[in-house]
Amino acid sequence: MARQVRAEKTRATIITAAADLFDRQGYEATSLSDIVEHARVTKGALYFHFAAKEDLAHAILELQSATCRRLVRDTGARGRTSLEALMRLTFCMARMSAEDPVLRAGLRLATGVTRPRPPLSHPFTEWLDIVSARLAAAVEEADVHPDADIDVVAHSLVCFFVGTRVVGRAREPVTRQPRRTAEMWQLLIRGLVPVTRRARYLSLAARLEREPAPL
Repeated sequence: MARQVRAEKTRATIITAAADLFDRQGYEATSLSDIVEHARVTKGALYFHFAAKEDLAHAILELQSATCRRLVRDTGARGRTSLEALMRLTFCMARMSAEDPVLRAGLRLATGVTRPRPPLSHPFTEWLDIVSARLAAAVEEADVHPDADIDVVAHSLVCFFVGTRVVGRAREPVTRQPRRTAEMWQLLIRGLVPVTRRARYLSLAARLEREPAPL
């Protein structure tokens, strides 16, 4: 049992080190030797868990997907509206990406040449499905205009969210992401939410920006 715990800890250390390097210098520019040095493990330990760099990338994408699914469940609990659940999901992802190199690396891998192995979906496909489902439910709950084109809005929201993080990587600290997410929602709410419900969600966006963990 102790050996298994040590092995799991070593595997997690390697993944975190790889994620940090993939995020900071890119997948192509990172070698397995770089990862060994950064993780402070032996080559034998790395190859025991991962036969190739592609295996590490896939492990990171798997963890990112699992985190996203967990956040979808958590933010959708407690009887919240679908629009609030969607807003909380984006703020959670923005805030956690500031703290977790695996989520940051997952985004960089998703925007590069790396492709997930089936049956794992591409992160953007998964995100589009999640956002579309939440928006469709928000239309039924009268929190989004009934004539909104769900596919267009979902695509725009995902592009807005991803693009803000990609541009922000080169221009500002990752801790700025919650503020950028609030700015995104301030624009979207004014275009999507009926006037009678708009103040509630604008206030929510401002509050979620300040909350440390808005689940």
